[in-house]
Amino acid sequence: MRRAQVYRYALPMDAGVVLRERRLKFREGLLIQLCEGEREGWGEAAPLPGFSPETLEEAQTAVLAWATAWRSGQAVALPGLPCADFGLSCALAELTGELPLTADFRAAPLCSGDPDALFATLSAMPGDKIAKVKVGFCEAVRDGMVVNLLLEGVPDLRLRLDANRSWTPLKARQFAKYVAPQNRDRIAFIEEPCKTREQSREFTRETGIAIAWDESLREPGFTFAAEPGLSAVVIKPTLTGSLDKVREQVAQAHALGLEAVISSSIESSLGLTQLARLAAWLTPQTVPGLDTLSLMQAQLARSWPGSELPCWPVEKLERLL
Repeated sequence: MRRAQVYRYALPMDAGVVLRERRLKFREGLLIQLCEGEREGWGEAAPLPGFSPETLEEAQTAVLAWATAWRSGQAVALPGLPCADFGLSCALAELTGELPLTADFRAAPLCSGDPDALFATLSAMPGDKIAKVKVGFCEAVRDGMVVNLLLEGVPDLRLRLDANRSWTPLKARQFAKYVAPQNRDRIAFIEEPCKTREQSREFTRETGIAIAWDESLREPGFTFAAEPGLSAVVIKPTLTGSLDKVREQVAQAHALGLEAVISSSIESSLGLTQLARLAAWLTPQTVPGLDTLSLMQAQLARSWPGSELPCWPVEKLERLL
């Protein structure tokens, strides 16, 4: 016998979280529970405002329709909305045991403010020191100075930078001017530094600083290809779609010798723990980009190891089905 339940959540965020010039006060999404006999599986469908092509209302309609059909015994295709497909396919993969339990809870710490706070985190970090810095919010010159300061201060540090296509070619050159040439090879990559892919390609040719594709993966007509200066692709499953599609993208990247980084779209702790399992399964040699729980004021259903945030049970949520 099949059972399906769907819950809607709204987790309060830290006051300073801004996405594409929009302040995010709550992270909203859906949790899906599928049961068959003694087995159960959970998934999360949480479109990211400003990034996901679907709204939460569209995702909710699709998930409820799919779950209703599934519990009646129908063989039903995934809805075709990225966050819904990812959440439902995760629930199915847990139900069948396809999603391994082993998780990679390493996370590249995110520096979104004072670099001194990142110095303290890095000094206590065992093993490979990898951190992420958001650039493009401040002046490009300041970004370059901060990045160079971090690299100078921690000699074994490698940085991942994310510009979200915010720089013009001039600003990108201003940034690079303030990063010492001897430090540039410790920038693992900059995600989409410029407004167009061709401008980003020109940036890596001029500076020798590696780049990664992120938004490009979700554009119509994008194809995976090895290119000079391209070192990685950043895969955000909530924005990508089903587990099968995520696996296909990882396989394509690895076949070309590119690093594939599983990255968060600010999911709840339940979604983040599933991404950690996905990373251990598909990209075991790569530290995932999952350091977003600190942006929230609570966890949900499953706790992230070591987090001191309160964990809300599903009974606290609005049940839709």
